[in-house]
Amino acid sequence: MARIAVIGAGMGAMAAAARLAVAGHRVAVYERAATHGGSVGRLERDGFAFDTGPGLLHLPAVYRDLFVKTGKESLEQSLTLTQVDPASRHLFADGTDVRLPNASRAGVVAALDAAAGPGAGERWSDLVNRAREVWDATRRPLLEEPLRADRTAALGHDPYPAPPRRGLFRRRRGPLTLASVAERELADPRLVALLEGHALAHGLDPRVAPASATVLPYMEQTFGSWYVRGGVRALADALYERCLARRVEFFFGAEVVGLVEEDGRAAGVRLAGDGVAEADMVVAGVAPGRLEAFAPGVAGPSRGPVPPGRFSVFLAVAGSRPEDAAHRTVVHGDDRTAELEAVFGAAGVGGYRPTVTVLRPDDADTRPDDAHEAVTLTATIAPHGRTDWNDARTVADFADRMVAAAEAAVPGLRERVLWREVRTPADTEAATGAEGGGVPAPVLAGGEGAFLRPANVTRLPGLYLVGGFAHPGGGLAHAGMSGAMVAGLIVEGADWRGSQ
Repeated sequence: MARIAVIGAGMGAMAAAARLAVAGHRVAVYERAATHGGSVGRLERDGFAFDTGPGLLHLPAVYRDLFVKTGKESLEQSLTLTQVDPASRHLFADGTDVRLPNASRAGVVAALDAAAGPGAGERWSDLVNRAREVWDATRRPLLEEPLRADRTAALGHDPYPAPPRRGLFRRRRGPLTLASVAERELADPRLVALLEGHALAHGLDPRVAPASATVLPYMEQTFGSWYVRGGVRALADALYERCLARRVEFFFGAEVVGLVEEDGRAAGVRLAGDGVAEADMVVAGVAPGRLEAFAPGVAGPSRGPVPPGRFSVFLAVAGSRPEDAAHRTVVHGDDRTAELEAVFGAAGVGGYRPTVTVLRPDDADTRPDDAHEAVTLTATIAPHGRTDWNDARTVADFADRMVAAAEAAVPGLRERVLWREVRTPADTEAATGAEGGGVPAPVLAGGEGAFLRPANVTRLPGLYLVGGFAHPGGGLAHAGMSGAMVAGLIVEGADWRGSQ
């Protein structure tokens, strides 16, 4: 039985801790904050409750496997999980309104044909079919196997099977990007916005993201969108309880400031206040900047700039939720270039109208009574530092623009708001330690490896990386996958090739 110190109590770290404890190891988690969950937080006020992190779960099979492997109670026995239908409603700049059913390829085709004209659904379906080839080619090496040096070069190639150009000028100019795929294969600006909106929601610039990013809508459309009753925070709570049941120890308010090294390998952690926790191995679930501060160079070279962050507005709303209200509505922006430059370029916050995701859960646990509803608005924005998200006027102005945009989904919203609270990338940075409040995207093949994250095995023997800033990247499901990979590497050894 090995002693294992886990740095951080985020979802990936807790997923690794639960699996390692079941394997017989003695696991202790050191978290600098006062609670577990990392970015999967919760805001409660006046009987209203909001997720401050992800609002939906995709690929629930990751957590089903985790709960099966770590205890008697299944995921569904530990919480209430339901499919969201429609999966999403989309409101485009020209006024087009379409509801896409959950996990129904034929239903999506029919809905797009009805909203965008005959043939629109088939064009979208053809693209998703090609994205399936991306999924088949990358599912195992990207999501089920540790990232190894001998595979990195291969994963730098984009597996998207683009159809050949027709006509005299068939030569492709430059790398194939998600934006070029959208322009060539979808043409209709609404379908383009639908595809690029998936990238934007994950903090990816469609102008530079590889065509393999088409796998993101494929996964959502194929495996569905799921809601956890009480909010996704309930998933973090259930995972925490599972860790406790497996006798994982948690130390909150315990900030790790250094590593203990003996004989060239990790042998524990140093805590603020000069405390030391000895261990045989260390698992770090922290952002790159924090890791670099106490373990310089162990993760290898950086893989790009700080990713975009999330701006969230939590609204306590008077009036009952209509029965036909969609759980999730995406109100697409009206100036693609201005928004992408503001989020990814040098334009700063600008004066554009952002793409806003409106979440209106039909969940009595999130509101004081049926005469009110809890509404969450989110937008992908530039990280803190490139925009000063501590500036009160900037924050208030952007929140106002988001509420104004959301009125397309919730008529009369401004008049119904009782109060609002806001979370910016500056708040995320303070709460999680992630530089600029950046939210990591899932890993992607292509782009010569620029869209990969550091491997779970580091240059320092005995130190492993877990969570969204490590392989296989950000998102609830990917965090769970990273926990499984780290546990496999520790339990089975360096020769472990991945889940079966």
